[in-house]
Amino acid sequence: MRLGRVLPRFFRIQIRRCLLVQQARRRPRRIILGAGGTSQRGWVSTDITTLNITEDRDWSRYFVPQSIDALLAEHVWEHLTEVEGLKAARLCYRYLRPGGYLRMAVPDGLNPDPTYQVHVRPPAQGHLSLFNHRRLVLLLEAAGFSVELLEWFDEQGRFHTRDWDVAGGRIERSYRFDERRTVSIIVDARKDSGK
Repeated sequence: MRLGRVLPRFFRIQIRRCLLVQQARRRPRRIILGAGGTSQRGWVSTDITTLNITEDRDWSRYFVPQSIDALLAEHVWEHLTEVEGLKAARLCYRYLRPGGYLRMAVPDGLNPDPTYQVHVRPPAQGHLSLFNHRRLVLLLEAAGFSVELLEWFDEQGRFHTRDWDVAGGRIERSYRFDERRTVSIIVDARKDSGK
């Protein structure tokens, strides 16, 4: 009986992996990390069963280094320790082509709303890390990226936003799209063209 439950899940994972391999060969290569069932047109959705972002063997199963045009990760990095987060960021950097980017959103540790903080502070919702804009930028710069902040709260509780192109990856938990205004830190982390 137990084997019967495992086999269908195993086959579903294998089918997803085969589809990912086929989709990952298309250009441009735009990958959603930790999609959690979400999808966007022109993007390939992955989750931990198809691509564990902290494991090089998973990345190398589908991609060669410097072959991905864009990565999108909405509320993924807070589920990693900072050590795992740095490892994952370095792998993203390795597999992005020069000029490629990682658009990332994480809960904002400087959001002044106490109710928001209760819902995002570790260990709430399986969170292992809580970032503010400075810590997130430092982590991504340590991986090699040049980072542009798109939405964030500062230390005085003031919200900042820059205009950003949705075609580069839609972030649902953003000032623009979340009616509840439970905004995230949103960044574009770019791999310099010469690297």
